[in-house]
Amino acid sequence: MDGHDMLLSPAGVDALRTALRRAGFTSNGIAERLGAQATGAVARNDYRAALRATEDRDLLGILIRVFICDQTESEADVAAALAPLTLDEAVAGGLVERHGDGLRAGVDLEPYGDDWWVLADVPASARPGRPLHAEHVLGIGGATQTLIGATVRRPVDTALDLGTGSGVQALHLATHARSVTATDLSERALRFAATTAALNGQDWELLRGDLVAPVAGRRFDLVVSNPPFVVGPGTTTHVYRDSGRVGDAIGAELAAAAPGLLTEGGTMQYLANWVHVAGEEWDERVAGWFAGTGLDAWVIQREVADPMAYVDLWLTDVGESADAQRMAAWLDWFDAHKVEAVGFGIVSLRRGGHTEPVVRVEDLRQRVQPPLGDQVAAWFDRQDFLGVRDTEALLAERYRAADGLQLRQEATMGDEGWGVDRQVLAMPHALRWTEEVDPLVLALVGGADGRLPLRDQLALLAAAHDVEPDELAEAAGPIVAHLVERGIIEPVPA
Repeated sequence: MDGHDMLLSPAGVDALRTALRRAGFTSNGIAERLGAQATGAVARNDYRAALRATEDRDLLGILIRVFICDQTESEADVAAALAPLTLDEAVAGGLVERHGDGLRAGVDLEPYGDDWWVLADVPASARPGRPLHAEHVLGIGGATQTLIGATVRRPVDTALDLGTGSGVQALHLATHARSVTATDLSERALRFAATTAALNGQDWELLRGDLVAPVAGRRFDLVVSNPPFVVGPGTTTHVYRDSGRVGDAIGAELAAAAPGLLTEGGTMQYLANWVHVAGEEWDERVAGWFAGTGLDAWVIQREVADPMAYVDLWLTDVGESADAQRMAAWLDWFDAHKVEAVGFGIVSLRRGGHTEPVVRVEDLRQRVQPPLGDQVAAWFDRQDFLGVRDTEALLAERYRAADGLQLRQEATMGDEGWGVDRQVLAMPHALRWTEEVDPLVLALVGGADGRLPLRDQLALLAAAHDVEPDELAEAAGPIVAHLVERGIIEPVPA
């Protein structure tokens, strides 16, 4: 997109960048100026210490007060802090706005990462009582950070960000993709994204349209999306939140579009909400989204909310929490469709070329070793290993137990001492799975030291447990595949 599609002119963007760098208005610069305690307080919207630390109102202090602490400062001070960007262009572009006898932030200008800035709308919490624009552009929230952490960061040629908003995902994609395309339904959002890109010296292809429509017929190595996933009756009031689709249909729609978007070996990852319907298994319902796609799919549910908490969250998000009629209509829709809860999670799809694609839909509520994207990439790697090996090939491999694997036991004291009731393998790293196992599986994992092929290891176990070796080998196939998929045991490279 050309400079006319930005909040500021190209020269204005350059001038703003110069001002921000001159003042040291970066994440590190602010942290050094304020100190750890005040910086932590700012993250909790407690600005007292930050305001005390910037009372001298130097260039960095003014920028912190205006864009971090949401203060109104004098026109002269703001003009000096933004120079060489002229105050006329800053006001015309909405960067600052007149308020009382001074100027305050007109947008959310957030220092991000080591040396980035993201432009978005001021959040609802900072302007109580002022309704959000229908095309409100979100900054860096919790969902944004979830997708950033979950994205596979391996180098690719082409990457696509569906529903880019302020452009945060595209910023990250540009660090490991040769070219970045970003779409959004909102022309206003694209202006923010274009400004974010230019301010950070990046060049993206920006296209306007609904979801995949602007890139019909094109394929990408990596696709990410933080779509308007909020579940409800299909009412659209804010484009960042409401897709216009009924229920959780947008998640199924993206799944259906994925095969036509991905190159061979390509990956698509998006955030989604899905309904838990009375009398249905939520995981089976979500798994149905991927039937016939030919893609490997891993869906992990990170949170679950009851309908009341869910509706309250999203009405508060746009400053409508006091709208009793809106809340009642939304809750009535949930009741009519027997929705007991709403799940939130991450969908990761890959065009792996496997004859029998793997679809896993599961709860993963535990804390995982960050970044989650590395764990997602490793999960797909394990599917590649398993996808080309039948049981005989699996038994011919050598395995070792994951580093740091722990055994946890529950036992009951009896007449003859402690009797073990339950044995659980626990991974202290990576995905931190726990897995209840029987003594035979425990012996298999315990003997996985990488020295013997699994078939030889099973022969020793069969003799020790008085079991036929062929029967044990046949039973072990799916068990070993599950242990490999979980990362509890790892194949030893030849």
